[in-house]
Amino acid sequence: MIPTLIWIAAALLAIGLYLSWTAGRLDRLHARIDAARAALDAQLLRRASVTQELATSGVLDPAASIVLYEAAHAARQAEEEHREVAESELSQALRAVFEDAGQVDAVREAPGGEGAAAELGQAVRRVPMARRFHNDAVRAARALRRHRKVRWFRLAGHAPFPMAFEMDDMAPAALADRPGT
Repeated sequence: MIPTLIWIAAALLAIGLYLSWTAGRLDRLHARIDAARAALDAQLLRRASVTQELATSGVLDPAASIVLYEAAHAARQAEEEHREVAESELSQALRAVFEDAGQVDAVREAPGGEGAAAELGQAVRRVPMARRFHNDAVRAARALRRHRKVRWFRLAGHAPFPMAFEMDDMAPAALADRPGT
């Protein structure tokens, strides 16, 4: 009788340790999502800020400046549920203005334009990377949360189901492929 109770206690302890380890893993994934989301938000804010600075610097023609400024302002002011759309519209505005390498060259030739173009080029390249890191963390957490053991034992607690950030983040070719930016 005693050996049976010892085996039952050992099995329950092993199951408890495994569930605890799984809950810790899920917690670490949620922390990774939070960190990746903060990094994504920072990169999106940086891209919008650099775009606004460029739009108000006077190195672009007035029509391009208005298009970029309004798209960047809308992206910075968008509420969370409309943010993906606003950021996609900023990406589209950047592609519309900088679809031609001549526009980038014109910005570079203006006083202070070399630095502005380089900073914008870096910002538009970093957004897709930050979004990819965030969405990879979300994908991993979702995969773990789909397991029966996580659902049955409610290992996720009250954490909201992680959502991916889907947006059009394709950079203008004239900015993305520039050497030295």
